[in-house]
Amino acid sequence: MDISEKILALKTEKGVTILAHYYTPLGVHKIADRIGDSLGLSKIAKNEVEADYILFAGVLFMTETASVLNPAKTILSPDKSAGCPLANFLSGDDIEKYKEKYPNIPVVVYVNTTAETKAHTDVCCTSSNAIKIAQKIAEEHNTDTILFGPDKNLASYVRDRTDLNVISIPGRGNCPRHNLFTKQDVLNAKKNHPNASLIVHPEAPPEVQHLADYIGSTSGMINYVNEHENDSGYIIGTEVGLMEHLIWKNPLKKFFPLNPKSLCENMKKITLEKIYSTLKSIGTPEEAQYQVIVPSDIAQKALLSIDKMIDYS
Repeated sequence: MDISEKILALKTEKGVTILAHYYTPLGVHKIADRIGDSLGLSKIAKNEVEADYILFAGVLFMTETASVLNPAKTILSPDKSAGCPLANFLSGDDIEKYKEKYPNIPVVVYVNTTAETKAHTDVCCTSSNAIKIAQKIAEEHNTDTILFGPDKNLASYVRDRTDLNVISIPGRGNCPRHNLFTKQDVLNAKKNHPNASLIVHPEAPPEVQHLADYIGSTSGMINYVNEHENDSGYIIGTEVGLMEHLIWKNPLKKFFPLNPKSLCENMKKITLEKIYSTLKSIGTPEEAQYQVIVPSDIAQKALLSIDKMIDYS
């Protein structure tokens, strides 16, 4: 019995639901109960998981979100050191300083933030619903201005597609894996694959977005591939884990990375070996080291912004 088979048997025995993000290793996708992006997994965690245990194969802020949404369940992380550089750009204290500078202006934060940061905001958003969320919160507050953080490129994406004055906080926040894409990457990819469709994530820089055939979340990119046939293939402008997933699900289609260096080291920390160790710990004293518990005061405040996002979506 290989490790994947052991995991499948053990998660059934222990009554565990495994949720996995697209950027985790492909082997993790194959043993997960559900695979998704941030918004999809948030909704699944809240509405569709009956098991008492959720093992979240993703970075820590995602696991925190699952904990906030499911306070009665035990949420497990195979590796709590799997953080997010983007999330580190904006803290709750930072938001309070911006609120002093811009009083009465609603604050939208990307779901790629810590629970502590979410607790200081009006509403969360994901890359798939950022435009809708920005418009709805501005309408609710009767304003044409919002504070938006921490990703400057997603803020630009919203700014270009609405009539809102989008103030990016802190102004330099970015995902290192998406922000590395350049116009030259696009020119090189188009030269090598001239008729391929370029699909990119809105965390990519504006100069890359403006050259894309499609801009969307990870789930949106998958839907685009499913709905738009192109025999010449698809150039994928996001973390390479999504391309691996697409190849797995679409073996007859062609996929090319916009930049093969776009690899999230933190997502790749979530390995089959660590998942197996996490499952084995359930019911033992070692289980505590894998549990993710958000303090109740922070969780209650963060839940308001997460629930508003889900309601708006």
